[in-house]
Amino acid sequence: MEIIKYENGIKTECVDFIAEEVPVALIYNGVSHAVMMATPSELKSFAIGFSLSERIINDIKEIKYIEIINNKVGVEVHIELQMRRFMALKERRRNMVGRTGCGLCGVEHLKQAIKPVSLVLDTSNINLSVINQAVKSLYDSQILARTTGCTHAAVWLNTVGEVKAVYEDVGRHIAMDKLIGARAQNNDLQQGAILITSRASYEIVQKATSVGVEILLAVSAPTALAIKLADDSGLTLVGFCREGRAVIYTHKHRILT
Repeated sequence: MEIIKYENGIKTECVDFIAEEVPVALIYNGVSHAVMMATPSELKSFAIGFSLSERIINDIKEIKYIEIINNKVGVEVHIELQMRRFMALKERRRNMVGRTGCGLCGVEHLKQAIKPVSLVLDTSNINLSVINQAVKSLYDSQILARTTGCTHAAVWLNTVGEVKAVYEDVGRHIAMDKLIGARAQNNDLQQGAILITSRASYEIVQKATSVGVEILLAVSAPTALAIKLADDSGLTLVGFCREGRAVIYTHKHRILT
């Protein structure tokens, strides 16, 4: 769009690129489950990742097909589950907890607020110098962030620090789900680590552990609850991943120095 920009007292008329944010409805077997505000790209990966990280499915094979329908008000993502899995989802929805980006709604008891984390295996490690190398090239790999300045990214690094996949979105949780969905479809994204361009909240930790990720790197700080959940699950959690800097909070043995 055309804008007027002021910089150092100088006025410039120019064209700016703006990130899209639209309502995306996730509909399982014809029943609307959730509406998320998201960047409307890689929505198949988002649907798969959300289904896995929210434990709606245990395996990608439990999804029969995904259909994406654009309309005037947003995007509908229709996910057809195997009947056994859909019946389990219907049962769950009777006491469904609604979630927002920074809180929970519809929670009746404290024990509903935090889902138990999944234990992860101990098969991966990564070198600290490799993390530093990846962080140096991180911004170059974020196409949307470079052009719009307002998206988060979830990045898959292999064990030698190569960026193998980058998924961006206005929402950090959705970027994470997009990457999780891509990982479920791609065997090349199994050994390595996830790097996120945000803080590490408890939800990000839960999503990582729910699909067996062993190493989670964040450019900003983790929360105290995220650290506790990472420790309980066996996840290696590293925060403040900046050039020349990293803080290892849990299960330090996977970070080689």
